[in-house]
This record gives sequence, C-alpha cells and structure tokens, in this order.
Amino acid sequence: MDTVNLQEQAARQQLFIALYQKVFPAVAKYVSKHGGSFDEAKDVFQDALLSYYEKSRSIAINSSEGAYIFGTARYLWIQRYKEGNKTTQLDDSFTESIGNQTETAPAEDKLLNFLETAGKRCMELLRSFYYDQLPMARVAQLFGFSGVRSATVQKYKCIEKVRETVKQKALRYEDFLE
Repeated sequence: MDTVNLQEQAARQQLFIALYQKVFPAVAKYVSKHGGSFDEAKDVFQDALLSYYEKSRSIAINSSEGAYIFGTARYLWIQRYKEGNKTTQLDDSFTESIGNQTETAPAEDKLLNFLETAGKRCMELLRSFYYDQLPMARVAQLFGFSGVRSATVQKYKCIEKVRETVKQKALRYEDFLE
C-alpha cells in the first residue's frame, strides 16, 4: 500500500512539474503585463494548479490542462487586482498622480461625438450593455430583437461601425485627449 502511495506521489509530482514548465511562463507573462510581480504570478499559478488538481480528481474537465490552469490563473489575478484596488490606501503620491492624470483624461465630448457616428440606436444599445450592464436577454427584449443571438450580432455590428470610423480617420488614443 505504501508503494502505491509513493507511486501516486511521484506521478503527481511529475504532473505538477510538467504543468509548471508548460503553463507558468504564460501565466507569469500575463500577470506581469497586468501590473503584477513574479511572486504574485507564482502565487496565482499555484492556486490555479491546486484548483485544477482538485477539480480533475472529482469531475471531468473538458478543456486542456494548460487552458484550464491559465484561465483559472487569469481569473484569480483579475480578482486579486480588483480587491487590491478596493483596499489601496490613499497616500500623498497617489493623490498627486490622480491630479496629474486629469490633464490626460479622455475628453468626454470628443468620445461622445465619435461614438455618435454609429447612430442613436447603436449608442443606446451599447450604453445598455456596457454602461447600464444589462444582461443580453434584457437588451434583446428592450430593443425588440428576436433573441439574444440577434442582439449580440447587432451589438457586434455597432462596435464594428465605430472601429471602421476609427480606421477611416486613422484616429489614435491621443486624438481623444484634451
């Protein structure tokens, strides 16, 4: 019986090493790109790896090991990042940087005028989904679409209208700054 446990431990250790080598670089790159440190990436990865191992022992996972672990790590990082932003202390350097940022904040009038090129109905649809955060089923009902799929397609078309205008005018982010 001890031999079986030792074999299971060795197999589990080999699995963890292989997954670490395969997936950790992508997780570390993601966390780094989104403001995290190497140690934070290790923590998130280890939590995701543990989650994968526990889930895989109880249920069948339909995605690849790497995709599952990366997706979980990404979700965990987003959660940590949101929590960190909620609990950040406001010190003098932070308030000074906020004061400096107002100079480069996007001009709301410019953005609004630009988005209006998509049309009033598109503006209302995008506002309902993104700003009011209504579920797509509710958006479909409000705008008289036959279903969620139709509303999703129309939202995509509205976004594409805006993207096309950006391409035509070769606009950049800086064009919206005051």
